[in-house]
Amino acid sequence: MKILLIDDDAIFRQTLARTLTRRGCVCVEAVDSAQALLELQAHLPDACVLDLRMGNESGLQLLPQLLAIKSELNVLMLTGYSSIATTVEAIKRGAVNYLAKPASADDILRALKNASSSPDLEPRSAGQDALSVDRLAWEHIQRVLLEEDGNISSTARRLNMHRRTLQRRLSKRPVSQ
Repeated sequence: MKILLIDDDAIFRQTLARTLTRRGCVCVEAVDSAQALLELQAHLPDACVLDLRMGNESGLQLLPQLLAIKSELNVLMLTGYSSIATTVEAIKRGAVNYLAKPASADDILRALKNASSSPDLEPRSAGQDALSVDRLAWEHIQRVLLEEDGNISSTARRLNMHRRTLQRRLSKRPVSQ
């Protein structure tokens, strides 16, 4: 399997590339959207592992551009800032699966190989694994941020909070369930 790895974290990207290469994959690396589009056209990979946040760029915005070049590309969205809103949006835009970091090479390969089966987006029942109040707040912030196209200032206004407070909350890892 030929895989395009798009992530601005050089250490993570290079480590993942080495690990996947040891498992028999051919890896092509890109650090940003411009390089990713060039590598996609040059190498025509079977799959892509795409980071949600790459500096000032969003993997959600790059995803349709990748699929416009190669519609049958299996794109796995990978992020350290997962939320239900971004998961749903990634799937709507054409990602075959979505994983939160840290994800092992085995998790990534399994998600790419199971691309034909749809990801589990079943809503949870109230009594079964209910989300904590902190997690619900995180999910709400992510949904509003997505609706505002990533604009921190307008998201803060909509949430009636100071922009710096919102930035501090976003810089933290998401809370567990």
